[in-house]
Amino acid sequence: MKWSTGTALALAMAAGMAIPQQAEAQWVHRLSTGEVVQPRGPHSIARIWNDILLDSIRNDLARPTVHARNLFHTSGAMWDAWAAYDDQADTYRHHERQTAADVEAARHEAISYAMYRILRHRFMNSPAADVMFPVYDQQMAADGYDVNNTSTVGDTPAALGNRIAETYIQWGLVDNANEQDDYRNIHYKPANLALVPDLPGNPNMTKPNRWQPLSLDFYIDQSGNLLPVGEIQFLSPEWGIVDGFALRESDLNVYTHPHTGEDYWVFHDPGDPPRLGQEGDEDYKRGFAMVAVWSGHLDQATGTMIDASPNGIGNASLVDPADWNDFYDFLDGGDNSVGYDVNPVTGQPYEEQIVPLGDYGRILAEFWADGPDSETPPGHWFTILNYVSDHPEFEKKFQGEGPVLNDLEFDVKTYLTLGGTMHDAAVAAWGVKGWYDYIRPISAIRYMADLGQSSDPNGPSYHPDGIPLVPGYIEVITPESSAPGERHAHLAFNVGKVALYAWRGPGFIFNPDTDQAGVGWILAERWWPYQRPSFVTPPFAGYVSGHSTFSRAAAEVMTLMTGSPYFPAGMGEFNCPENEFLVFEEGPSMDVTLQWPSYVDASDQCSLSRIWGGIHPAADDLPGRIMGLDIGPDAFWNARRYIDGRVSCPGDVNLDGILTPTDLTAWINGFNNNSPVADINNDGEVAANDFTAWFNAYQQGCD
Repeated sequence: MKWSTGTALALAMAAGMAIPQQAEAQWVHRLSTGEVVQPRGPHSIARIWNDILLDSIRNDLARPTVHARNLFHTSGAMWDAWAAYDDQADTYRHHERQTAADVEAARHEAISYAMYRILRHRFMNSPAADVMFPVYDQQMAADGYDVNNTSTVGDTPAALGNRIAETYIQWGLVDNANEQDDYRNIHYKPANLALVPDLPGNPNMTKPNRWQPLSLDFYIDQSGNLLPVGEIQFLSPEWGIVDGFALRESDLNVYTHPHTGEDYWVFHDPGDPPRLGQEGDEDYKRGFAMVAVWSGHLDQATGTMIDASPNGIGNASLVDPADWNDFYDFLDGGDNSVGYDVNPVTGQPYEEQIVPLGDYGRILAEFWADGPDSETPPGHWFTILNYVSDHPEFEKKFQGEGPVLNDLEFDVKTYLTLGGTMHDAAVAAWGVKGWYDYIRPISAIRYMADLGQSSDPNGPSYHPDGIPLVPGYIEVITPESSAPGERHAHLAFNVGKVALYAWRGPGFIFNPDTDQAGVGWILAERWWPYQRPSFVTPPFAGYVSGHSTFSRAAAEVMTLMTGSPYFPAGMGEFNCPENEFLVFEEGPSMDVTLQWPSYVDASDQCSLSRIWGGIHPAADDLPGRIMGLDIGPDAFWNARRYIDGRVSCPGDVNLDGILTPTDLTAWINGFNNNSPVADINNDGEVAANDFTAWFNAYQQGCD
């Protein structure tokens, strides 16, 4: 059994085992759940509480929007506690300055009290409460802090931490997330009746361009929580209105629902997805057909082998979504990756890694879905940041420049930046999801296949809205194809129906520790994503992919924060041991190591995983990546304004703490290089009007 850190500590405490006072040495981090890595050494208090938060998320309901917000708010609180004792940095939400004889000790204490109060508030109604609240108490006790000290009066670090917590708690009640009503939807209603995946086909679909809820006998979310039976509700369709971090009014479109009259806020609007029977009809049909085709890869017994090392995977070139047919390998899977001739950091060749495509595709689907104990995609990128931070060859220089920072300073700066990025990605992606309300593959594939095939007007079972035929993968069952000894013989009583060569589904798995469904010819009306039958597909619309938006935004920010596009030593890795890693079914059939030279390579792999997993078509993927391209850098440069102290003193371009004519020289240099530091009016563009903004800031001085 795989224990989370919080569970292990709680069990140890219940058994009366002593928890050492050096709490830093006890905490582990993981790149994904199920794999535990000993830390390099003692960690900062920010890192310790971030690890505790990640364990709280793993034990809570799997709500990516809610936890992106939790990661952001806690990162902001830790930043405010740190910046309160700094002469130059600007606080984000709680604004006060403090002094202390021992600044590092004061920061440690203020951060602890702020995190303790916020986590107890945010997780008080969570399934995590029974497991994690004792962990919160134990961490405070390990540092000698009194959890009963709730005072907000005075200049003590504890009082400061309590005040900071109260600031964030109160903000959370008015930021439009509807936290006070457990984040419930206010006005959204699904356009379709629910799909019952256990029954064949999709008879309840009436609007094939809109999201369809699922109805399950029981539902276990990606954090392993058993939820009440029945129809699964759309998570956060109105999230676009939640207060963001670096999202600008110039990025916003506000749409009014034609039936309810409610406004939907959409940041970084990617425009309409392809729609069946409307604009993009062929892209709709071909895109969902590709999901079915890739499902047919998910079995090592097919014999297809690939080089999963950076020799053959990675270094892809992003394209316009309109050109998606040129980006993906429709039949064989993957993208336009060309790989790397040598390691871009060391100059040495990468070692070949020949593995079955069936193992690789299944591992990707499970790894990037974050497994049954999910820290959700935003949390997953925090684990990646922590993984990089722990790497022995990584230097903690912000943007790869200047002095090496101590652990606490590096952590609070990067957490603020990544937290703001993940939150903005959630607000933007779910704003799109709520407004466009787009269908998922299980609904679309079953619906189209119920109608028939759309490729041959003169062939059997033709319907213009049917699924396209792909020989060897998507076919109509005929008397000839279902004759004894032929490929569809076991489907002989279904002549005229559509068959898919695909993953055969959870009905072929009785014990996931020993069974593998494999691939074969199945009725399209029985198609399942590569997921557990108690989950099936995430409970929200597909367009755009949250994974693609989160991951590309995070990759851009990781590149900016570290000063390099590459993982330390040119290699990020995660080991997936034979017959131990997969959870949905037995596997992989051999040891496989996921490998990424760059942060973008990891992001790209995450995006592809959702197609192999049956969760997204291409139409959801590429627009999400492109949104992330904007969201990440915007959040980074907004965080830099707080880190540099340029919120209260925007004219101090050279960051020397005073306003002098040398700041004009620095602004001119930034302007000539199109650097965001020259964007004085913070409108997202470096333009001539920023000189006026700088001059006004120079005249007005600093706050």
